[in-house]
Amino acid sequence: MEDILVNLGKQLKKVRVNKNLSLKQVAEMSDLSIGLISKIENFRTTPSLPVLLRIMQSLEINLSELNLSSNNKEPYVLIKKGEGKLEDREDSRGLEYNFLFSDSIANSNLRVYIINVKQNVYREPISTDATELLYVIKGKLTYTLNEEELELEEGDVLFFDGSVPHALQNKNTTTATLLKMYMIQKNAY
Repeated sequence: MEDILVNLGKQLKKVRVNKNLSLKQVAEMSDLSIGLISKIENFRTTPSLPVLLRIMQSLEINLSELNLSSNNKEPYVLIKKGEGKLEDREDSRGLEYNFLFSDSIANSNLRVYIINVKQNVYREPISTDATELLYVIKGKLTYTLNEEELELEEGDVLFFDGSVPHALQNKNTTTATLLKMYMIQKNAY
């Protein structure tokens, strides 16, 4: 899932590259720093409206030409191993960023766990007051969201609204290991 910030950064960079403009050229035309434009393109900062308008004027594009919506249509995000997208980060040579997803998260507390799910375990459906993210480190699991069963294996990522009833089952003969993150709204407790 890509939020508005990611969509905006990708689109601005795509327009700049398609017009064969360097970061330096856009910086000079917009009277902004190269670093600021790079941070916007690489999703490290959100531009103010005046800054965004200056960049758009430099690129000769209108706000209506940009897609400012989220691409996610499902009540969850499932990223299978290998489905990430490598991103070229001009300001991070030698680092390989594999983009999985992004979502706006504000006023939340984060709890992170490593969870070992023993063989042949089934946990009844529960719901939480959190947005949940899990990454399968080792093994295979079946996660049920409402009535939909999702088969997860090593390297898969699942992101969902924890208020949706969800169950967990390890039908295998080996322990599975998960990285689990709960983003809990501060007003939820």
